[in-house]
Amino acid sequence: MAVENARIVSDSLRLLETLGALPEPAAKPFFIVVSGLPGTGKSFFCRKLTERLPVVLLESDAIRKILFPYPVYTAAESSYLFRVLHLLLEKLLLQGISVVLDATNLSEGNREHLYNIADRLEVKLIIVRISAPPELVRQRLHARAGVVTEKSDADWEVYRKMEPAVEDIRRKHYSVDTSRDVTPAIEKIVREALR
Repeated sequence: MAVENARIVSDSLRLLETLGALPEPAAKPFFIVVSGLPGTGKSFFCRKLTERLPVVLLESDAIRKILFPYPVYTAAESSYLFRVLHLLLEKLLLQGISVVLDATNLSEGNREHLYNIADRLEVKLIIVRISAPPELVRQRLHARAGVVTEKSDADWEVYRKMEPAVEDIRRKHYSVDTSRDVTPAIEKIVREALR
């Protein structure tokens, strides 16, 4: 266990170095958790947020491929990924750096870890559930299949397997359908983050 914990710390520090220049620390950093199935538009939405807010974007798909260049998507691999990701997230928030987390975060049990981090560090938590009509998701996933620059390997079959795992978010959150204009939701979230 001590060896694995040391490896987690080492990997979180290595990931911190890959983030490049960080925004200026804030007296009151915030934490935006973006949740949704593959292909619903989470990454698109997160990029729109980063255009408007001084944040670090942590994308679980990109981080997985840094930690595991040839990912196999086992439960053990995902567990390790999120232990490293949670430690990195804490390091950033403790430095006053606001964070947007782009990950499926489908179960309340998984989100509970994120709620605990925000509560323990006393940072503003903003939760966003992203969705899109299934037919549009299927088209998006088909269009990105085999695109080398794509960070996610999820396809329509992965979407269908993950869909039953979606659990209601029990905390206050924004619901955003990316088949519509996301600008009003972006505006509301930006105002809440900077308030």
